[in-house]
Amino acid sequence: MRKFLILLALLPLVASAAAEKIVALGGDVTEIVYGLGAQAQLVGRDSTSTWPAAVKTLPDVGYLRQMNAEGILSLRPTVVLASAQAQPSRVLQNIQQNHVRVVSVPGGYTLADIDKKVAVIAGAIGQQEAGEALRKKLAAEIAALPTTPINKRVLFILSHGGMGTLVAGQQTAADGAIRAAGLHNAMQGFDHYRAMSQEGVIASQPDLVVISAEGLRSMGGEENLWRLPGLAETPAGRNKQRLVIDDMALLGFSLRTPQALLELRRNAEQHP
Repeated sequence: MRKFLILLALLPLVASAAAEKIVALGGDVTEIVYGLGAQAQLVGRDSTSTWPAAVKTLPDVGYLRQMNAEGILSLRPTVVLASAQAQPSRVLQNIQQNHVRVVSVPGGYTLADIDKKVAVIAGAIGQQEAGEALRKKLAAEIAALPTTPINKRVLFILSHGGMGTLVAGQQTAADGAIRAAGLHNAMQGFDHYRAMSQEGVIASQPDLVVISAEGLRSMGGEENLWRLPGLAETPAGRNKQRLVIDDMALLGFSLRTPQALLELRRNAEQHP
């Protein structure tokens, strides 16, 4: 009888968790919702949420820095899981004022930040048990990553249509990923992203160039990559050493990041 009463008391909590309607803002956030097995609760996502492919069937509320409250509220969510990149935002404040719970998911560019994201999201949508299992799985994947530093210099290039070519300095997701793989960021002495210059590239002497698939497409293919100022005068340019990545997998610091880091590390190890 006592067990029955306890179960009866828990029913509202279970029903509440099952009834959550989630809008996920941030590709890293959406991946974790899927990893927790809660994808059936998703009613919307932002334009950076493109993995897994099934998520593209959901309504797209726009880029996470250029959203409107009406579009999100029209989906009638009970909770909005918002990446740190979407904060601060008047749109999210407006959503809260309309009695929708907004949960801020922490950012950061270290492997430890992945665990924090999973813990916050699992707690917010009532998936603590699944969250613990996912955190253990990720911890094992991270523990298996090679940690011994190797003397390879990596140049991360950011290129999108309508903007100049940029290179990643410190305090960027690219720098965090490069260091997590035991490699060296070829660009030193500045934070964030900076316009690419011939002098800077030659001085950095990268062994490997890393660029996203979208970035490579935006510049018209690999031939144009090696025509960038100064790149031909570096070890990476002379040996045509490049790694094309899924930027959300490597830079999102989410479920796919450990595997993407391993790929980066192995690619650097395999080439002179």
